[in-house]
Amino acid sequence: MQDLEFAEIVSLICKEDARFEKKAYDFVRQGLDHTVKELRKKEASKAERSRHVSGPELLQGMRIFALDQYGPMTKTVLNAWGVKRCRDFGDIVFNLIEYNVFSKTESDRPEDFADVYTFEEAFVKPYQASKRRTVVLD
Repeated sequence: MQDLEFAEIVSLICKEDARFEKKAYDFVRQGLDHTVKELRKKEASKAERSRHVSGPELLQGMRIFALDQYGPMTKTVLNAWGVKRCRDFGDIVFNLIEYNVFSKTESDRPEDFADVYTFEEAFVKPYQASKRRTVVLD
């Protein structure tokens, strides 16, 4: 699919569902690409060329991709796009499925994206300083 077509589809989706910015859809698409590439690396020994990515796998892949792209600003960036929890990613994915941009299996459900991790845990905690005990030497 050409980028122009994707942009047009996202514009249509955003007219119907204004909860998320267009950039969130671009991010999910890039996050899926990243996830697929990483899964292929891990499964290089298998002869399988393409395979379905589950909701939890996609969420983990997008978490890593987001941290790589936005670092400590990840949660702020995602929140600015209207994405505040894992389920929001699922809503974006299923909006794209509805427009035949992404595909799904019979067993895929929006609930697959619910509560896989909290944004605080996934995007803030990795950058918080750990509490260290101070040792006083006499």
